[in-house]
Amino acid sequence: MGILRQLFGPSKNEVWQKLSREVEGEFHEGGFWKGSKVEIRQGEWTLTLDTYTVSNGKTSTTYTRIRAPYINKDNFRFTVYRKSIFSGIGKMLGMQDVEVGHFQFDEDFIIKGTDEYKLRQLFENDKIRELISVQPRIHLEVKDDEGFFGSDFPQGVDELYFSVVGIIKDTERLKQLFDLFAEVLNHLCQIGSAYEDDPRMDLK
Repeated sequence: MGILRQLFGPSKNEVWQKLSREVEGEFHEGGFWKGSKVEIRQGEWTLTLDTYTVSNGKTSTTYTRIRAPYINKDNFRFTVYRKSIFSGIGKMLGMQDVEVGHFQFDEDFIIKGTDEYKLRQLFENDKIRELISVQPRIHLEVKDDEGFFGSDFPQGVDELYFSVVGIIKDTERLKQLFDLFAEVLNHLCQIGSAYEDDPRMDLK
C-alpha cells in the first residue's frame, strides 16, 4: 500500500467509481482539461457529480458539486444553507430569511426564495428537511445558468445545484445528496414548479 494511500485513504476516483457502481450510474474519468464525474439517471433527470477549482491569486479552492437541470414550470427559485456567525449581521442588513414553520430547521438554516408560499410547500416535506439537516455543510439552490464559463440553459430550464468546499469521498453522504436531489425534484413537480420531462441538457 502506497504512503499517500495510507495517509489520505483511497483516491477520489476510486471512491467515485465504487459509488457509481452502487447507484447504477456512470463514471467518466477525467483528463488534462476536465475532471472525473459521476452521472446517474433519476426519472427524466440526470444528476452530475463532479469537482471544480477556483483560483484566488496564489491559492486555489476545490469544490464538490452536484447539478441537475430541469424544466422550471413557474420560475420558482430558492436557496438554503446553514446559518453561521455572520448570518445575524446579514439579517440586520435586510437579508431574506424565510421561516417555513419548522422550528429547528428555521433555527439551523437560512432560507431564501422567490415565493414564500412555495418555500413552505417545499419544506413541508419531512424527508427533504431530514436529508438537508444530516449534511454537515450544504448550499443548495436553483440557478438559471452557470455564467460565462459554464453551461447556458435554454428558456425555461433551470438547475438544482449543490456545492461545498472540499472533495467529498464519503459515499454514504453522496448517496444522501443524490436522494435529496431526487426528493426535491419530485416534490417540485408535486407543487407545480417542475415538469417530469427531460430538459435535454449536456453539462460542461
